[in-house]
Amino acid sequence: MRKCSINDLNSVFEKISQSAVLYIPVDGENGADYKIWEKGVELSNALNTNKSPKNFFFPQSEDLVEFKTEGKDIEVIDIRDSKEDFVVFGVRACDVKSFEVLDRVFLSEPVDSYYADRREHGVIISMACSRPVETCFCQTFDIDATNPLGDIACWKTDDAVYFEAKTEKGQALMDKISDLTSESDDKAVEEQKTKTTEIMKRLPLADLKADKFGAGKTEEFFNDPAWAELSQSCLGCGTCTFVCPTCQCYDIKDYNTGKGVIRYRCWDSCMYSDFTRMAHGNSRNSQLERFRQRFMHKLVYYPENNEGLFSCVGCGRCLSKCPISMNIVKVMKTLGGKNNG
Repeated sequence: MRKCSINDLNSVFEKISQSAVLYIPVDGENGADYKIWEKGVELSNALNTNKSPKNFFFPQSEDLVEFKTEGKDIEVIDIRDSKEDFVVFGVRACDVKSFEVLDRVFLSEPVDSYYADRREHGVIISMACSRPVETCFCQTFDIDATNPLGDIACWKTDDAVYFEAKTEKGQALMDKISDLTSESDDKAVEEQKTKTTEIMKRLPLADLKADKFGAGKTEEFFNDPAWAELSQSCLGCGTCTFVCPTCQCYDIKDYNTGKGVIRYRCWDSCMYSDFTRMAHGNSRNSQLERFRQRFMHKLVYYPENNEGLFSCVGCGRCLSKCPISMNIVKVMKTLGGKNNG
């Protein structure tokens, strides 16, 4: 384990930015979001960002390919711009876990080469939590907020930042900043872990369990009458899907620029009435069906097809952002019974 003083952190950022684009959480008018680091940009102390870092690998909107025609000839032009090396600093344990969920979707055959390119060129520096808040429930899905994964894990105390390489990519980056860090024991890190764990035990959702959900539960939950009441107040706005770090639905469209056709993709939401609409109509015509689809996918369908891995990481964004306070926790408590947390 290595460390640098808090006062030297910007020097570390500067060194990293010399060989790759560096993104860090930065405070804005409406909370923290990732920005490119440059001199004068300060690291946010917020627990988490408004939008998840999945945007670095699965952008909200991206151009895929361009077509140009001349007579009967069609030229296909690869216009991707995902070859740039970049580093994302300060990713929390919940968001790091979300990359495993996305990897199983986009890196399974047939591999999504756009996503794969970005994963290859990106380095994740995670940040352990020291001040979890009431909307956190990552422990429900066996995520340790005090010991995040990533290429490099780090812990920030009052006077220092501690680093530990987890992968070859992480070690290569640590080697580049070795002159700005020094060897250290893990005493301060272990003390912080203990304090954070005690805080998490006292959080409102500390006892929320997911053991009543998972593979093989489709028949048990699909026709549960509780879906009608749960979905009744849902606005279908899609906010929960857009702030969620694991949602992966998208639409693909063509746009005629006047000089050619650009094919692009953008995030979509299973909560929208036109989602999966085909020539015959929509396969889910009611809000109840769309609402049920979202939460069944998180809690039943995804673990059914992915060795028990849930498609929720307990980041709490949907709890804080939903305009009518309807979220996965309420669904779990209602369907899982009163004793479920």
